[in-house]
Amino acid sequence: MLKLLISFIFVLTSSVAYSQDSKRLEVELSTFEKPNWTEQEVANAKLIADFVQNLMNNHNFDYIIKQYNNSDYIQHNRNLPDKVTGLVSFMKEFVEDYPEYGYDVKHVYVDGNYVVFHSHVTLNKEDRGNDQKGMNIIDTWRLEEGKIVEHWDAIQALDLSMRVYALFSGGDIVNSNGVF
Repeated sequence: MLKLLISFIFVLTSSVAYSQDSKRLEVELSTFEKPNWTEQEVANAKLIADFVQNLMNNHNFDYIIKQYNNSDYIQHNRNLPDKVTGLVSFMKEFVEDYPEYGYDVKHVYVDGNYVVFHSHVTLNKEDRGNDQKGMNIIDTWRLEEGKIVEHWDAIQALDLSMRVYALFSGGDIVNSNGVF
């Protein structure tokens, strides 16, 4: 369950559509785009949407390493390791335990070099769309010169089993970056 709580911390942007073939969640950023976003803010949101889609929904870890392992990614979730390689390593193990989890983006906010996704995360396909199951997660990323350099998150358990788990599980602290 610790893996579940930790992995919910990550990722994503946009409206969700289900692919006819795979029933995979898709990030559709255009649903959230605001007319007041600058060109740079749109580019930042697109970059995070791609990152989240390929990490959280597609589980395309080779792509993530190739495309995003180019910065000193600082992780502020104390239960996750630093660097993109640390995140991918964690996610590979998580996907083995929870292959159906999905990251359904509900809101996207952009302010300069900060991109925020507010999402509903579930472990099972049958729980998608049920706001009584899973986790409510707010992820914040900071970008610098087109690279993801920092990540923060806030997580709220929605169902009883996740609340009990969150209450009794502190997890292992694997970085010393602090939460702020």
